[in-house]
Amino acid sequence: MKKLVAIICILLVIFIGMYINKSKSTQNRVTASEVSKIEEYISKIYMWKEVTEEALPKFDNINDAPDLWTWEVVKKNLEDYELSYEEIGQKAKELFGEQFTKQFPKEGTEYIQYDDESGKYLTTGVGLDTLDDSFYIKNINKTKTGYQVEIVEYLEDYENAMGVEDENEIYDIYIKNLDGDTIATVKSNESETKTIDNVKENIDKFTTKTVNLIKSSDEKIYVQSVK
Repeated sequence: MKKLVAIICILLVIFIGMYINKSKSTQNRVTASEVSKIEEYISKIYMWKEVTEEALPKFDNINDAPDLWTWEVVKKNLEDYELSYEEIGQKAKELFGEQFTKQFPKEGTEYIQYDDESGKYLTTGVGLDTLDDSFYIKNINKTKTGYQVEIVEYLEDYENAMGVEDENEIYDIYIKNLDGDTIATVKSNESETKTIDNVKENIDKFTTKTVNLIKSSDEKIYVQSVK
């Protein structure tokens, strides 16, 4: 009888252990909707190298991020191009959360300038080159406060598209790393999957960064740091 009780206890411990491990595995699993949400958010804060020097700079805290990048992210996500000081601050909070305490400079920036006549800030356009700053998500891990997202950065050079008038004309797109080295070439009629496959095959030639995201109580996500 004692032996039977001992066996039952052992089996119970094994069952509980299996249940706990299964629960942990389920909790740590990143769903497709989470991946989509993360990709959408990073796309909002991912800039252009020719404008902000880095599409996504490294920083230990969002409040330490370069000013140029910070306010250009805000400008990129504006629905209106004539705003009050308060509206700019509100948009910054929407993008970076309550953790963000940096104040928009009252004198404005190079691309968000104060207009004396209207008493508002007007945004100005910037000239972009033929390079499309891009990234793909290599890996996502859940953390206690949000997500740790590993991204791979690359450039798509559309130089050969200049002057092309026929939308059916096929041209070469050069896949480059952040140093400007051409790593691969794809055709304009090939899917984005082909580009990603080329990046994966040459992963050691591209820049990899880790984006740490925090999740708020209302399930919104914000960038905390980039390593």
